[in-house]
Amino acid sequence: MSNNTKFIFVTGGVTSSLGKGIVSASLAKLLQSRGYSVTIQKLDPYINIDPGTLNPYEHGECYVTDDGAETDLDLGHYERFLNVPTSQANNITTGRIYKNVIEKERRGDYLGKTVQVIPHITNEIKERIKELSEQYPYDIVITEIGGTVGDIESLPYIEAVRQMMWELEDDCLVIHLTLIPYLSAAGELKTKPTQHSVKALLELGVQPDVLCCRTEHPLDFELRKKIARFTNVTINAVIEARDASTIYEVPLFLQAEELDSVVLDKLGLSKGNPPNLDHWKEFLDKLNNPTFEINIALIGKYVELKDSYKSITEAIIHGGVANNAKIKVHWIQSENVTAKNVQELLTEMHGILVAPGFGSRGIAGKIEAIRFARETGVPFFGICLGMQCAVIEFARNVLGLSDAHTTEIDPDSKHPVISMMEGQKKQSNFGGTMRLGGFSCQLKPGSKIYRAYQSDQIRERHRHRYEFNNDYLAAFEKSGMTGIGKNMESGLIEAIEISNHPWFIGVQYHPEYKSTVVNPHPLFVSFIQAALQQKSTNG
Repeated sequence: MSNNTKFIFVTGGVTSSLGKGIVSASLAKLLQSRGYSVTIQKLDPYINIDPGTLNPYEHGECYVTDDGAETDLDLGHYERFLNVPTSQANNITTGRIYKNVIEKERRGDYLGKTVQVIPHITNEIKERIKELSEQYPYDIVITEIGGTVGDIESLPYIEAVRQMMWELEDDCLVIHLTLIPYLSAAGELKTKPTQHSVKALLELGVQPDVLCCRTEHPLDFELRKKIARFTNVTINAVIEARDASTIYEVPLFLQAEELDSVVLDKLGLSKGNPPNLDHWKEFLDKLNNPTFEINIALIGKYVELKDSYKSITEAIIHGGVANNAKIKVHWIQSENVTAKNVQELLTEMHGILVAPGFGSRGIAGKIEAIRFARETGVPFFGICLGMQCAVIEFARNVLGLSDAHTTEIDPDSKHPVISMMEGQKKQSNFGGTMRLGGFSCQLKPGSKIYRAYQSDQIRERHRHRYEFNNDYLAAFEKSGMTGIGKNMESGLIEAIEISNHPWFIGVQYHPEYKSTVVNPHPLFVSFIQAALQQKSTNG
């Protein structure tokens, strides 16, 4: 651990989904803009080892880091805001904590002592918190603790925070995110939920240094003074966290509240120069004042929970801003798409994106949507399973292989154009066993994908078990679908496109994971550009 590292803990109370991840990412952005090196980690209280086996309806998107960790979707926010890669060390679950402790016990590391929550579990938590500052000498490590204060699952984490505040008194700070609800019947904001939340935290031995108060209405001075009096927090540390129309406004809102100044003062760090957020403000100006507007269909099986595709929707926003365009995303449940209604559903779309996923539900609808895109010339973007469905559709309707399929859905298919990777066939466990993380890929010069990247060598993140079956590659390329990207070590086809189509691209990897405010992903920029051209051409 760097001797100079400061630790900030972000806890939540009253209710979940208040936005701890966005507050953490926004504060990190402000501190980074002042010249500090900052990283963020998420501690999740659930007992799963990671989100890899969780249904998206349970937990939203599973975000993948370059080193192959399946993590919480908040890590995507961290990367999008900071433009700095995260790793496995940035997301720790209770399951991983207990697994590590049990493995140490089995090895005899505890010399026969009784293994207990205190000190063994809390020591393991503290080690994981400090691990980031040992990997790289960060000035500040921000640790977001999942759940809400009072949850039985969160107790060991809060205890670990209490211990660290005692051990590193001048180097730790706690920000507590809470809710100030507005009761329309009374016509006023209510502070009691915040008072009770802080009281619950105090009962666990932790005094918050800063309160971030989620609210729909402004907090006047008298209200802030009341909150400060009942929570032992200085008035300037009662921070208003107003609802924003977009998450990208939050850093500017919190800067106006001087959150970064308050934090630096309390940590004894120099304020230096004010944050340089010129690029951020330019991004926001383009986001709020677009020149164009287009319709993009996002077709998937989890559209009822939009967090299932969080990185994709944010990458679409980034690509839109790069093209001065507002993107109206039309969420279409793939189960509802049929040959009879596909034209009605998609005729007003300027671009069609078929999302990733697992399992057979909704596959037929995805294939129908892809057929529509291919036959009508509407720009198409297929990601992971979206690419695989594009391969199946082409095999059936162009190559005439009517029973072509993926062995994920039909293990006995006579034409398995998508098949399980050799290294996956002996796997019995699901968690952490897919092809995960960053891999290099060689692109064919002259292709649309090559022109988007402006490079013939790329590195992208993967999360899949099935692949394009190279036994069929010659037949596909003879009929117009070309394998554009290839992993040179394994020979796996990573990307396909149809050359005589305005923009028809499928990728086995997940480009959405690498799109940030500073560096919008080139494929999303190119896709939106093609959709704008589609609108310009066809009206």
